[in-house]
Amino acid sequence: MTVPRLTWVQPEDLIGHELRQAAEDGRDAARIAARWHAAGGLPAPDRAGASPVPATSRLRSLAAGLLDELALLPAPLADAEPTDLPAIRAACPAWPGTPREPSPALSVPRLHAAWLGRAVGCLLGKPVEKLPLAGIRALARATGNWPLRSWFTAEGVPGELAAAYPWNRRSAPVSLAENIDGMPEDDDLNYPLLTVELLRRHGRGFTTADVARLWLDELPAGRTFTAERVAYRNLLSGIEPPETARYRNPFREWIGAAIRADVHGWTNPGDPAAAAAQAHREATLTHTANGVYGAMFVAAVIAAAARTDEVHGCLRAGLSVVPPRSRLAGAVAFGIESARAHRDFETVTDTLHAAYGHYHWVHVLPNAALLAAALTHADGDFSGSICRAVSGGWDTDSNGATAGSVAGLLAGHPARLPERWTAPLKNRLATSVAGFDGIGFDTLAELTRAVAHGPAGREPRREARRT
Repeated sequence: MTVPRLTWVQPEDLIGHELRQAAEDGRDAARIAARWHAAGGLPAPDRAGASPVPATSRLRSLAAGLLDELALLPAPLADAEPTDLPAIRAACPAWPGTPREPSPALSVPRLHAAWLGRAVGCLLGKPVEKLPLAGIRALARATGNWPLRSWFTAEGVPGELAAAYPWNRRSAPVSLAENIDGMPEDDDLNYPLLTVELLRRHGRGFTTADVARLWLDELPAGRTFTAERVAYRNLLSGIEPPETARYRNPFREWIGAAIRADVHGWTNPGDPAAAAAQAHREATLTHTANGVYGAMFVAAVIAAAARTDEVHGCLRAGLSVVPPRSRLAGAVAFGIESARAHRDFETVTDTLHAAYGHYHWVHVLPNAALLAAALTHADGDFSGSICRAVSGGWDTDSNGATAGSVAGLLAGHPARLPERWTAPLKNRLATSVAGFDGIGFDTLAELTRAVAHGPAGREPRREARRT
């Protein structure tokens, strides 16, 4: 009998990532790293969630102990990068004030465009997720699709190139141009669905513990990855939030919380501070410091986008809720500056990879820099935003999704999104989140508006559309 290799949770797979995290946040882990490597321990898997061969029980036990030792090391950046919301607010001199009057609810068409934009951008990035930048460029060029302007396709790709840079194994059958038939399942869409359900059950006064209970009720464990899977495991082990984000969780500054933030922005239109605070409550189940700032930044950008059609002010609003001495603030500013400095986005991307290429491809810092650069360089244009975000590599489907959400909201109506992007989705979303499989994006827009602005945020869930 073959024993399945459980990904993203085995101590021998976590230790290498925690050593990288220590190097990034300034902890001196040299002696711990030496002990691990002297015992035969391997570096962190580069792109997969598990090393190819299980560790011995001795090595696994050593990894678990070293993870606990790493957690006790002094963290020099802790003061500049707090996780508690009061400390974050105190560190942000430009923290936005509360609007004098409540903003009117977002219209259903604007929410519809935002949901569609998120799905389109995600789907565009799915077939090249995990591929290196050189592979993305080569595959697109081989089919005359560079600079990127349409769906990826396998038709016309030479066999040797396809072998050198294989499409994402799970996504290619549902996300290449010749295969798209509705919007397939993706965690970048599952989490916004869960947030809609969170608001339906608890309103905008939800707690982090409410998020945890909802996940245990509605989110299959196999649909979680990186920080979310570790936090899920911690919950099942009896660990309570916010410790779920810290205990043996080397992915706590990766992109996961940022991909869950859109609904917090959509439901706080014109109020970046409220959107960021709401995103913080959800994010701290799984993330700390820069991982939390990523979610707050996205939520604030989207809240600002709900009241304008100009993207640059939205990015400034996003930065206003991020501690200015943090690495996340530096990454976003670098992305914006790089986009302004170069007319050719390929040069922008090369600049970002030179600066942030040493981070893991799912880490929040390089991806936040790329997202900010793509939105800036495209000036908020929908097609330009998603194509730039995906063509820049790293976490392609997540960056495409967030760029599409922002640009879709700025567009303001589904009819303003090019049909070549929206028609293949057939107004149908597949998901394993109970009650939502087969739902239409128009219905999702109605549900989102209802949970934010209906009676106490408790409109009943509608039955999913099935076609």
